Amino acid sequence: MSAGAAQATATAATPEYVLEVSGVTKTFPGVKALDDVSFDVRPGEVHALVGENGAGKSTLMKVLAGNHRPDAGTIRHMGQPVQHNNPLEAKQRGILLVHQELSLVPELTVAENIYLGSMPLKSFGRVDWRALREKTNRVLRDLHCNFRASDIVGRLSIAKQQMVEIARADAFKCNVVIFDEPTASLTDQEKDALFENIHKLKDQGVGIVYISHKMSEIFEITDRITVLRDGKTQGTLNTADTDADEITRMMIGRSLDAYFERADSEPREELLRVEGLTIEGLLRDVSFNVCEGEVVGMYGLVGAGRSEVAETVFGIRKPDAGTIYWRGEAREIASPKDAMKLGIGLVPEDRKEQGLVLGMGGRDNTTLPLLGELNTWGFMQTSRETALFDEYKERMSISTTGPKQPVVNLSGGNQQKFVIAKWMATKPKLLILDEPTRGIDVGSKSEIHKLIARLAESGLAVLVISSEMPEIMGVSHRILTMCEGRLTGDFNYSEVTEDKLLHAATPQE
Repeated sequence: MSAGAAQATATAATPEYVLEVSGVTKTFPGVKALDDVSFDVRPGEVHALVGENGAGKSTLMKVLAGNHRPDAGTIRHMGQPVQHNNPLEAKQRGILLVHQELSLVPELTVAENIYLGSMPLKSFGRVDWRALREKTNRVLRDLHCNFRASDIVGRLSIAKQQMVEIARADAFKCNVVIFDEPTASLTDQEKDALFENIHKLKDQGVGIVYISHKMSEIFEITDRITVLRDGKTQGTLNTADTDADEITRMMIGRSLDAYFERADSEPREELLRVEGLTIEGLLRDVSFNVCEGEVVGMYGLVGAGRSEVAETVFGIRKPDAGTIYWRGEAREIASPKDAMKLGIGLVPEDRKEQGLVLGMGGRDNTTLPLLGELNTWGFMQTSRETALFDEYKERMSISTTGPKQPVVNLSGGNQQKFVIAKWMATKPKLLILDEPTRGIDVGSKSEIHKLIARLAESGLAVLVISSEMPEIMGVSHRILTMCEGRLTGDFNYSEVTEDKLLHAATPQE
């Protein structure tokens, strides 16, 4: 069906549901990813789809978008049964999936990306470049985009690249748009712009499927919520008639009462002290300390300088001024190797780009920092590697088929557990966790919170960097706030409030 036909269908008598999924089942070798799943989307609503990693959300979205064909069940689009053979066919019918990891070609222009596979053509199959630019600029004007059809996509910010994806929905007159973790890489300002565009799509009668692990977003923007668990539909609720605790119980079978856990330990000897840390344009006179057995949280808005602090302590960045003390002795940490020798581990903010080698198995990722220790005359001690893999797989409840299963095929929560396991295997004295629960489900989050508590109780010093205020307040003994590269607060957990944290982390005029 052409884009014009999709538009004609959309403007016809609108059915009660723009999308209906009934009894959909999908099985992969050894795994039933979807088991009799049903849900529906109304015109002009935002319908959240939530569940733990591995619950079946991604598989269902790929079925709807034409990446997979269901083994059983029915999909109705605009009241008509459909079966998509590929994503282009789904998009031309009016169903678009906006991936968390954007499906754009960085080397091509905005126009080429929007109409990829459906370029306007002249005689003899030649691309009508003029028509392409005109069509694209018309779409960009409708969405109030401040970039051009001729701009190279790879040179745009993540937020603008996401707008290119949304522009596809407008270009193809889609009536169903699926957003998969759309705010994972956005600032608060960019998130607000995204929500504004989602509201515009709603006003046009587009049905939105919204996937996110962030409960605050779910309750801010959605009309209904459908919960998946273990590949099965658990139920659908009106957002206004439920709360985060009920949704969490449906997702993981328990309430939020035990969601956060603070370590039952008292700070011991000072391990790390930072004085006057300064990097031109990034950090200004940052000073703090972390003690053994203590969980110190660091909170701030995106761009506040938190990750830069972590990278400097770990030797990735070189400070222009300031001193780092380790057990009271001034140390120069010129590289990550220096940091690792002291006993510092860093779980980075972006696990896929910085924390894992996605094509390798869990065993090889776990032992990456230990290659020197596990190497004898140029040969790896496979038995010791496997023993370490088995130990941390069990300790961290990692779900994987075996030591060689590529981590790219694991859920976000299990990937994050491998990043943490990698550093735990080095027996660190200080573990820095930068956004340790970003993009993972509430069940895995709870497990990581419990792990942080256990590490502190065993005597480790833990520095947790997070943009999620409830998380910082729930796991930390002490909370540092940063704003525009400066340290602006140091609070004990017993005295801190959300208002105090937000005020300290927000620029004051």
